Amino acid sequence: MKPIWIVDDDESIRWVLEKALARENLATRSFANARDAAAALEHETPQVLVSDIRMPGASGLDLLQLVKQRHPGLPVIIITAFSDLDSAVSAFQGGAFEYLAKPFDIDKAVELIRRALDESLREASVEAGPADTPEILGQAPAMQEVFRAIGRLSQSNVTVLITGESGTGKELVARALHKHSPRAVQPFIAINTAAIPKDLLESELFGHERGAFTGAQTTRRGRFEQAEGGTLFMDEIGDMPFDLQTRLLRVLSDGHFYRVGGHSPLKANVRVITATHQNLEQRVRDGLFREDLYHRLNVIRLRLPSLRERREDIPILVRHFLVQSARQLGVEAKRMSDATLAFLQQLELPGNVRQLENLCNWITVMAPGQTVEVKDLPPELAQGQDSVAPAAAPVAADAAMPQHHGQVAPVAPLAPPALAASPEGWLSLLELQAAGMLSSGQQDVMDILGRQFESALIRTALKYTHGRKNDAAIRLGIGRNTITRKIAELGIDGAKDD
Repeated sequence: MKPIWIVDDDESIRWVLEKALARENLATRSFANARDAAAALEHETPQVLVSDIRMPGASGLDLLQLVKQRHPGLPVIIITAFSDLDSAVSAFQGGAFEYLAKPFDIDKAVELIRRALDESLREASVEAGPADTPEILGQAPAMQEVFRAIGRLSQSNVTVLITGESGTGKELVARALHKHSPRAVQPFIAINTAAIPKDLLESELFGHERGAFTGAQTTRRGRFEQAEGGTLFMDEIGDMPFDLQTRLLRVLSDGHFYRVGGHSPLKANVRVITATHQNLEQRVRDGLFREDLYHRLNVIRLRLPSLRERREDIPILVRHFLVQSARQLGVEAKRMSDATLAFLQQLELPGNVRQLENLCNWITVMAPGQTVEVKDLPPELAQGQDSVAPAAAPVAADAAMPQHHGQVAPVAPLAPPALAASPEGWLSLLELQAAGMLSSGQQDVMDILGRQFESALIRTALKYTHGRKNDAAIRLGIGRNTITRKIAELGIDGAKDD
């Protein structure tokens, strides 16, 4: 982690902050003026910057403006006197994370710096994205079409709509489009509009100003700002609430948007790629999706075929997923017999590539030998049923959609990570776990699995909020007292008060 920079011409303030942060095992670097800090920014950046406003030479507001031009995601805390209210207002207008009023309580100062540090680390993790995203695999003709489409779009910033059944790998195609575009060195930010509650989605997309609503203690950048200069991928766009569709249309039309609670327009230099498994034309006819927004998004459309349309790719995908799953668990990769591969190629697999990945994860854990035979597959599959972990029922996403200029009939990529599995996928695995426990005579199955379920949800929420209990409770839709009690009951570590 990078150090925290302290910029103040008052040596005593620098000394106090240095000692307080050292007790928290946080590295610091101090500057006596804004000029030296600005010079250092030419070669390196801090994790958080704390700066006085009034100093000889350049002011803290001058330094704030410079930082926001070069490193917009870097949290800046401004130190100001109580009598200097105008400067505090200017600091917030300039994008400051928060301000410290002199004389300040050192414990509260450290707490504020900690909050800024959490925000900085969260921003860094969002913008970094997965470093080991796999390449798209496939040799079927449909795959060659998708490769050609990505090549044709490699020097373009055009808006793309990706359609196809659930589990076909729409996000991987979006990442490939970004990777091979002129924006490749800039951020790729992904958001699933169906996975975020309606009340939070607007803030997630556009950000919010401090005090915009209850709990908005600081100004927060939304996904459009995080993706500045790069690509914003919005999955399940067909589920976007109708009122937010209007705001999205405004951004696509004139490139400007407002944070929630904000009054100053922000410019968005972002390429938008969207995806859906739904028939958007039908949703337009049903009055659930704006027709003008549909035409804005549907400039170039790529349709991803289902796994049923590229059965010849199943062996190569299976081998990849078995190796990947074994590497994650630190075990030797299993192999499938030719008969088993042939059997899988005959199945419907409605969950597509994602279901195939879930199956390989199951095999790595549950299959008894190194060579997997048909009898070693989950009972539902071995008995010829449709699926072990269906990601979704097949949906003819493009059944009523006309073919547009530049459309490709493509597909399938390597599946997304197992953590992105669909609800139906993990429910099937849960059923398998419950069946195994019941058949072995296990007692209190409901209590055991219920505790595991609650623990997984709370741990994931705490990880997402960097341990902040109140934020995690809001995300999960439960009360603060409830999450505190659950954390104690389940023995969950790493939680902290906001």
